[in-house]
Amino acid sequence: MRFISWNVNGFRSALTKGFADAFNNLNADFFCLQETKMQPGQADFEPEGYFSYFFSAERRGYSGTAVFTKKEPLCVRYGINGKHMDEGRVITLEYESFYLVCAYVPNAQNELKRIDYRMEFEDDMRAYLTELDNKKPVIYCGDLNVAHNEIDLKNPKSNTGNAGFSYEERGKMTELLAAGFTDSYRFMHPDTVKYSWWSYMFRAREKNAGWRIDYFIVSDSLRGKLIGAEIHNDIFGSDHCPVELEIKL
Repeated sequence: MRFISWNVNGFRSALTKGFADAFNNLNADFFCLQETKMQPGQADFEPEGYFSYFFSAERRGYSGTAVFTKKEPLCVRYGINGKHMDEGRVITLEYESFYLVCAYVPNAQNELKRIDYRMEFEDDMRAYLTELDNKKPVIYCGDLNVAHNEIDLKNPKSNTGNAGFSYEERGKMTELLAAGFTDSYRFMHPDTVKYSWWSYMFRAREKNAGWRIDYFIVSDSLRGKLIGAEIHNDIFGSDHCPVELEIKL
């Protein structure tokens, strides 16, 4: 099975920048989006052969997630056990043999002014994923808004302590992985330097001054079923690029 995750930084905007072609060419079984920035019915995209699920923020033009899937789920849940509902950040699809969790993790923002909420979200998400993992394996994907280690961003020294590379956020990723989960891309490519997000400023993408903040995190029990993990940095249309997981389920 092929899974794709992509922060599109505005789904309606992405649709004017070749999204449909990328969607068709990638031909994923599951296609997860973050930062859709739209309300239900505002985007005209209904791919044949897919079930579509959107979770929009109450605030217009902000946050939001979506999942397109060729396989109808047993059930769909929004938020984290009844929490974190207002910003449209988490969609969970349940299948017979696994859970798929698509998330847009909150940014800690400049001077870490939202770090307390970010830590609460991280703790709730880790508890939730562990709860799911006790029932069946989990595939957790999305823009997780953290570069875990120095290999995961171009300029680690100058960004140490900043949002996305703070000790607090990196520590929460370490805690999550220690709780029984695997960063699929780093597991498959231990030493590869490749990024999934670039600032729109200073020609960052042209210079490849980026960050790897988009992930597929899987239950440790799925390690033996991993086939491939890729970052499609040749695909444009957003300040992020799609990331891919191929797995035998």
